[in-house]
Amino acid sequence: MDAWSHRGHGEHRGFVAQCSLCPRWLCIISGLLVLAALKLLRLRLAVKRFGAAVASIGAVVFGTQGETSSYQLDAFMAVRFALLVLLSSVCVADDVTVWVGTTTPRNGPSKGIYRLTLNTENGKLSKSTLAAEVSGPGWVTVSPNGKVLYSTGNMDGASILAYSIEGDTLKLINSQPIGDGGAAHVSVNPTGKFLMSAQYGGGSVAVFPLGDDGSVQKRSQLIEHEGGSGVVGRRQNSPHPHWTGYDAANKFAFVPDLGLDAVVIYRINHDDGTLTSAGVGKCLPGRGPRHMKFHPNGKFAYVLNELTLSVTMFSYDPATGSMKALSTFPALSPEVKSKETFNSAAEIRVHKSGKFVYSSNRGHDSISVFRCNEATGQLSLVEVEPIRGGWPRNFNIDPTGKWLLAAGRDSNTLAVFKIDSKTGELQYTRNVAFVPSPICVTFGR
Repeated sequence: MDAWSHRGHGEHRGFVAQCSLCPRWLCIISGLLVLAALKLLRLRLAVKRFGAAVASIGAVVFGTQGETSSYQLDAFMAVRFALLVLLSSVCVADDVTVWVGTTTPRNGPSKGIYRLTLNTENGKLSKSTLAAEVSGPGWVTVSPNGKVLYSTGNMDGASILAYSIEGDTLKLINSQPIGDGGAAHVSVNPTGKFLMSAQYGGGSVAVFPLGDDGSVQKRSQLIEHEGGSGVVGRRQNSPHPHWTGYDAANKFAFVPDLGLDAVVIYRINHDDGTLTSAGVGKCLPGRGPRHMKFHPNGKFAYVLNELTLSVTMFSYDPATGSMKALSTFPALSPEVKSKETFNSAAEIRVHKSGKFVYSSNRGHDSISVFRCNEATGQLSLVEVEPIRGGWPRNFNIDPTGKWLLAAGRDSNTLAVFKIDSKTGELQYTRNVAFVPSPICVTFGR
């Protein structure tokens, strides 16, 4: 019979009398190991499970002692429980933070920027809460270090705002005026040293340096685009930049301009954080380029055409930053589009696997799913999935690549779809959260 038997002999009792603190220390050490492992794995136990673990260990450490052998058994059971908690925690999903930018018309339902969490194991969303009250936070993005959220907004005029992320809430760091109207899009450079904004109405691109504390510094550069393709009256008589972004090497910046029917390319001067012209990627006339994304292999770029609801694939040369249009793929057929009074494309995403491309269709209120040939970059339409809401100006794919979240501006909804890892098809999960007037979805880091 060993020292951990339920009915020990006198020699065992004597051993315990000499080492009466051993069970306690075992419990404490086990608890510390659990906490350390959880922190290392960045996994979170549910409150109830964590409470049960603490209660069980506490009962042993601080509870009344009966017979010595029973106390030994209790200690052993507590240690075993702690180890089971540690092993089971590996299977507990980590919740990812979801930040939602909104439109805030007068007398509208939205008050600013909202926060939710997504359970990456089952795809369930928490209830949305107001994280920051502000007017016009139409686009939100998170800094590379995950500590600061940047947003468009109206604060003594059209501005770029910086917020420190403090748990469930946002604390304003500062704001800077844009000086050329409101921004349609904001992107932080991967270095975290500056951000770019695209002013659709002003027809310009602005550069703002960022402080070490994440604050937005005074605008350092404003570049006015010129011209207009004139193909689609009213929409293309002047420049309308709509998105900003960077290539994988962070040598070039890209700005799709709906009015110019072109992607304007800039070389990034990292010494002083400025942009210099590096040419354009020409789009087909009348397409109206809105947003773009690179394929993970860096060889192809996909430009979303707002006016024709299509995706144009470009070859990309990372050495020179040059782009060449190769093929265009319709997101909706002419027959489908003809049944709606109005249609326009809004957002495009490339799955991190490189196997699928997704685009949203306002009016038809759907997501088009494309399969991607990773060798050639060519796309083939797989399905068109309704978002179960109205006006999908934006959607996003969670960091695990398992879930797609579609924002319905007019339906005040954020709906979750499961992504089939083999086909890319979307399955509606019936998980929907109320978010007032959502038009931008981004994830915490």
